[in-house]
Amino acid sequence: MKSRVSNSLTIDAFEARAVDIDKVELEQLHALSIGVGWPHRAEDWQFLRDVGHGIVAHDEIGRVLGSAMWFPHGSDFATVGMVITSPRLQALGTAQWLMKRAFSECKGRNLRLNATRAARKLYLSLGFRSESTVFQRQGEARRSGETPDPLAGADLRRLGDADLGAVTGLDARAFGASRVKLLTALLDQSVGFGLYRDGRLEAFALCRPFGRGHLVGPVVASNDKDAIVVAAPHVAAHEGEFLRVDTHLAEGEFCTFVASSGLALFDTVTTMSLGGTFLNPNDRSGGMPVTYALASQALG
Repeated sequence: MKSRVSNSLTIDAFEARAVDIDKVELEQLHALSIGVGWPHRAEDWQFLRDVGHGIVAHDEIGRVLGSAMWFPHGSDFATVGMVITSPRLQALGTAQWLMKRAFSECKGRNLRLNATRAARKLYLSLGFRSESTVFQRQGEARRSGETPDPLAGADLRRLGDADLGAVTGLDARAFGASRVKLLTALLDQSVGFGLYRDGRLEAFALCRPFGRGHLVGPVVASNDKDAIVVAAPHVAAHEGEFLRVDTHLAEGEFCTFVASSGLALFDTVTTMSLGGTFLNPNDRSGGMPVTYALASQALG
């Protein structure tokens, strides 16, 4: 049974109410993210609505004051993202109210999110714990040298619909939860490269339009060399254009490759969890697949 959270909140001299995000004009959501300096296009918002759920805080005259979204994966896990309010409204409790509304919809699920510095205190107060840092790297892409060839016995090729099962299976092992719905939608919007050995997918990287240009992610591999092989074609394809990679990795060959490809550190956020444990992507000693780059900060 869902816990009861009020459907309205009094803020200053006006009342806000919770509205399903699908009932809000796309232009209003776009204006909300622009207002806090986030790069999301209207198309990015629509994609998130297609693969997830959310609510907005609406005032009496229809203005959007804040948002919160959640993205279920399987029966017991979800990521939370697009939690946006102005600093003034956050201080008045709007973000906490939105999060509690999201909690009531996600009851029974372990949760993971990526917190900005401004929001970290809020999430700590709600019981989340810090797990890892996400390094947001972006800039004008450039080739860092010759595109690396796959190691002997490996076959690098473009991904298509027939690869969906292999992609979702490898991603689930790295991410810790099955994301079939999300990856189906991502493959439809992305260019993808996969690395096969003996007919088995061992690494992949997707790239799609996002924000100011393109975003590479998710990238999944069991070692740095394979991660570089599947990501390098995207860097080459967007040479001279804006490119972004969000990664938990703090060091190693993949990080060196990303930096030498013109993607400088722009910002950091903190991955936080509630309920479950987070897979440590910096532990690459066991030969298991690792999420080298996120699908996005909202999606994980």
